[in-house]
Amino acid sequence: MAHNVERDIPAQVRQVRRAFNDTYTDLLDMSDFAGHSEERRADARLSRALAAHAVRIVTGWSARDAALTVIDGGGDQGIDAIAIVSEPAHVYLVQAKWSSKGTARAKTEAVHKLLAGLRLIDSEEFAQFNPRGQKLAQEAKALMGQGAVSVTQVIVLMGAEPVSAEVEQALSNGENEFNRHGDLLGRRVIHASEVWAKVRDDIAAKPVDMAADLFPWFGVSSPYESYQGVVTAEQIAAWLRDHGADLFNLNIRNPLGRTPINNDLVGTLTQEPAHFWYFNNGITILCDSVHKTQQSMLAPEQHPLSLQIRGASVVNGAQTVRSIADAMAKEQSDAGFAKVGVRIIVTGGAEEFAKRTTQATNRQNHIEPRDFIALDPVQAALMEEIKAELGLDYSVRRGELEPPAESGCSVVEAACALACAHPHSQYAARIAASLDVLWERGSQGVYDVLFRPQPSAYQLWNAVLALRAVRRTLHELRARFEGRGAAVVEHGAFLIAHLVFQELGTESMDEPDPLLSWAEGAVARVPEILERVVPALVAAMDSLYGERSQIRYLSADTQRCKELTAEVRHRIAEGVEQAIPEKYRRQKKQRKPRRPNAVHVIIDQGALKDGAVLTLNTYIVPEQDALKDWLAQDEQRSRATWVNHRTRPVLWAADGEQYSPSGLISRMWELAGWEERPVSNQGTTRWSTAEGDTLAELAWRLLGELEEQDGEPGV
Repeated sequence: MAHNVERDIPAQVRQVRRAFNDTYTDLLDMSDFAGHSEERRADARLSRALAAHAVRIVTGWSARDAALTVIDGGGDQGIDAIAIVSEPAHVYLVQAKWSSKGTARAKTEAVHKLLAGLRLIDSEEFAQFNPRGQKLAQEAKALMGQGAVSVTQVIVLMGAEPVSAEVEQALSNGENEFNRHGDLLGRRVIHASEVWAKVRDDIAAKPVDMAADLFPWFGVSSPYESYQGVVTAEQIAAWLRDHGADLFNLNIRNPLGRTPINNDLVGTLTQEPAHFWYFNNGITILCDSVHKTQQSMLAPEQHPLSLQIRGASVVNGAQTVRSIADAMAKEQSDAGFAKVGVRIIVTGGAEEFAKRTTQATNRQNHIEPRDFIALDPVQAALMEEIKAELGLDYSVRRGELEPPAESGCSVVEAACALACAHPHSQYAARIAASLDVLWERGSQGVYDVLFRPQPSAYQLWNAVLALRAVRRTLHELRARFEGRGAAVVEHGAFLIAHLVFQELGTESMDEPDPLLSWAEGAVARVPEILERVVPALVAAMDSLYGERSQIRYLSADTQRCKELTAEVRHRIAEGVEQAIPEKYRRQKKQRKPRRPNAVHVIIDQGALKDGAVLTLNTYIVPEQDALKDWLAQDEQRSRATWVNHRTRPVLWAADGEQYSPSGLISRMWELAGWEERPVSNQGTTRWSTAEGDTLAELAWRLLGELEEQDGEPGV
């Protein structure tokens, strides 16, 4: 096996490298490296990105502004970046040392060059700098000439080694030279850990600071400072407009978008705004601290209270906030005048109390076990690691728009993949019965087995890609079989995926490898593995449990899954050629059955709950091209929720109206201006559930289960 070079690179370096490439590639001027190899360009770009990143650390500037300070290249005179801060007046001279292995060290000659560059600036010899350096050197000198302006030498190293005594002496000598008439020149050394910390800080959700004006109101001083009162809907809509999803950082779920209940909220806000306070339970906000401004010392409760809230998060009432924003967006709406009850609790960083409050305030609503997983620090850590290592999105909270397949995955898909990849088949069996078991905690739960210890970003994403390949290939195989063969492919997906993972081998699945070589090889092998696994599984079922046994029951039985896994792997290891019996294969001249009404089947079987999230899944290239730009303008256009209504079961998040699946697709084609759109469409093939099935696939599977139930019960 080829040596994995990435495994030898520290995780901090990998994550910093990815962040630099994502953040600075389009911001840095690399025109002077046009004739060099891509490897040299890449190293130079990372070095310049490190200089810009150091500027951000010392100034707090944006990446775009920091990139404009970089002068690295021919004629930089030992200075990689010059950052000029006007208030308070300060000049930063940055020298960056990048190392792809995280072993960069400061050198005395580099310090001497930096000091020489400072002398040129001080003596106004700007012509020796390159064009970018000349401009910034002049601006720096102009500021320095205004008085006692501090100058800091910033040495940023992609390494962890302390600065040597020789380098410290060189820095001190330079400071002694320039500080004869006052302490103006100083130093700051930034190591890899601080560079990495800034990268992770960029990824982490930002704290929300906002204002709230309450009247009437009252306060409670202990054991936790809190305030309760009435706020206008207009101010609440401004919170969401200014802070977006960050407003719900501590909530167990994001706003669910347009649902029948939320539509009722919007209706009250637009038609009866004066009644909203009476009909709504209000909003609960947790925060780190508040600064209050009272208009009266003697009778403060008789006047409005203004609060500056630090580190705020709406932990209950996310649907109310979303509905207010939707109502305010309607033309000629008076929703902004509605009064909303708000409770603000200052936790002061008491994490356990904040967690208990979040759980308690959400118990009166329909909460799924998955929702509480959003409070697990492991998921927050995974979210950051997946973004830092692979540049991918990972959605945890219910109500978040799931990332496109190429951009990431949800915790549901990740948990299913990890369950199938586990060495023991019992976890694939348990999720075959119900995905709800994924979130069970404790010694008998599935969740802690999958996520403790925390899986690496590579283990999780490799598993997801392999599971997707299995499901995709099984979908293609489905058309080749009927009866028992088709049932195995449809209902045995998780068991089959487990068998595929066993054949692939998962030993190196968690190795750091940004190229994802394991996944690339696995995806390529899946079709040929399935050609062996599926026949072997059918043969094993017939041999162990008879020809009337049903995969739907067998794949959800932990003991029988264990026995089937052992038998299938034995048959494959022995090299026994297996073939699906002819009676299980689809006959070429078989009359195509009449397509059932998918909506009616789903409703009759109670397969989807009201509010179940649906995601647009266009699969025809002309359609994808026609809708791409239009969908990108508003993420809600790709999202809907299920309503158990026989003719209009799809509630579109973009407008809150209910449609038939095909009717909504036609409406979307029309709004997108697709002039060459077909006359009709099969909408049930274009809307997918959270589990990845289209409505049509879900209906066919339900019908298959009904056909199995009509026969003699299986073993």
